[in-house]
Amino acid sequence: MLAEKIILETDSKGRLVGVPQLPENRRIEAIFLILDEKISPQKKRRPASELAGRVTITGDIVDSVPFSSWDFPK
Repeated sequence: MLAEKIILETDSKGRLVGVPQLPENRRIEAIFLILDEKISPQKKRRPASELAGRVTITGDIVDSVPFSSWDFPK
């Protein structure tokens, strides 16, 4: 038997959000434990008040620098 812990979330009506892909043709036993913590809806992000309404993006901010120049871990 293989055990896998998955924490699922529900929407405002109690429906599962992001149901995981399960293995084909298998029997699955599920035990649901309701966690005490409530998940608050994500707040809409807002720009800093100093920048709001003052900055305009005029080009492609992603492809303006070659991907090889980005400092990503390898």
